[in-house]
Amino acid sequence: MLNDLLVAFQAVATLENFLIMAAGIWGGVIIGAIPGMTGTMAVTLALPFTFYMQPIPSILLLVALYKGSTYGGSVSAILIKTPGTASAACTTLDGYPLAQQGKAGKALNMALYSSCTGDFISNLSLIFIAAPLALLALRIGPPEYFMLMIFALTTVAGVSGRSLLLGLVSACLGLLLATVGEDMYGSFRFDLTMDMQSGLAVAPVLIGLFAIPELLKIIVFRNNQSHKPMQLGDNHVTRDELRRSLKAMLKGSMIGVVMGAIPGIGPSAAAFSSYGEAQRSSKNRENFGKGELEGIAASESANNGCCGSTMIPLLALGVPGDVITGVMLGAFMIHGMTPGPMLFENNLNEVYMLFIGMLFSSVLLFGAGKATMRFFSHISRIPPGLMAPIVLALCVFGIFSISNSMYDVIVLLAMGIFGFFMFLFAIPAAPFLIAFILGPMLEENLRRALALSRGDPSILVSSPITWLFASLAIFVVVVTIRQQLKKAKA
Repeated sequence: MLNDLLVAFQAVATLENFLIMAAGIWGGVIIGAIPGMTGTMAVTLALPFTFYMQPIPSILLLVALYKGSTYGGSVSAILIKTPGTASAACTTLDGYPLAQQGKAGKALNMALYSSCTGDFISNLSLIFIAAPLALLALRIGPPEYFMLMIFALTTVAGVSGRSLLLGLVSACLGLLLATVGEDMYGSFRFDLTMDMQSGLAVAPVLIGLFAIPELLKIIVFRNNQSHKPMQLGDNHVTRDELRRSLKAMLKGSMIGVVMGAIPGIGPSAAAFSSYGEAQRSSKNRENFGKGELEGIAASESANNGCCGSTMIPLLALGVPGDVITGVMLGAFMIHGMTPGPMLFENNLNEVYMLFIGMLFSSVLLFGAGKATMRFFSHISRIPPGLMAPIVLALCVFGIFSISNSMYDVIVLLAMGIFGFFMFLFAIPAAPFLIAFILGPMLEENLRRALALSRGDPSILVSSPITWLFASLAIFVVVVTIRQQLKKAKA
């Protein structure tokens, strides 16, 4: 085995492979930082260019684009409160307040450190525990998925701000909008137009909810607010701050690894779950949402922690973990490598080369983040009057380019107006987004579970895994109620 690893290391450690990975990382960071330009789009557009490349360099290019775009989404989330990717939406909760306090550099550095940590731990998990995690993922059926979603929804309490009631109202609105479109049995709900039969896509809802209200604030309150150029400020994350955030970083990485290994969950759910857990266990929980580095550490380590682990079911079982790994499945097949148990027998050298290349890409991600940080910081210095039309144009272009549909652009603008009214009535946006993302998975797995049991609800607590998630959800609810009662008495 050691000899095989050395051969794989020599094959990967070439100038050509490093240039390919560096190009992928840089391209991914830039695309991820542009609102609406998702990692899925980057990987899909790059796929045709890999047809004439060698197998491993082509896969490494796609993986590098995936990793770079996942981190890149945090850049615009921190600087202009416009998450470049869905998984970076959680980062806005503490990243943007820190930028407003003149600590944008500190926030960007923490996002970079957390992303690289989560990415590296995720790669190690892929190498050492791919088979056990893949077997665990196989044992998770509709009842386990449903209870996992219930547990994930408890993070709503952590991002509800001052009022838990308004947070619950926001989550209910998110669940309501998640029902728009066709259900699993072919029935249509709220199909006021033909376009609405396809439902509401995550990207226009996400960008509309976070980006457009900021632009409307600039327009509506332009006479009441003077523009102060945002400075990077103190770039350095102190040793004490890093030590304080290390727990959230490691915990978030493991949450990302586990949730990324479960097909269909994705980095967005992992980020919010990690954020909620970090807030519950932090001594500074009151500072979350106001500019807390632990919040950034939890979010970014979790969403990057999914990058490597989403490939666990792909490599071990031949089952894509998300949309991007679905595209990568096509790349594997094109180059004559069939993911699954036989991959480790027929293409063991290629697998080792892929593992080593992914570890190298974590180092390249750190370098790319450091190199682009000061360049991206100039975005925040553009006057709001000029920034508003630029961001709006990027949002519209990015959303339209995903599906070439004006319907998605209309959804973007409608959600922007809706988000602005939520701001006016102090209704938090984060619970809405969590519920909107988890809603379809919650409903689908509930209905599948009840279909398997012919309507018997006891199937929802029929296995040790369901009991585990149910117990965790009850524990979180009890702790939240106790905290709310303490606040009421204070």
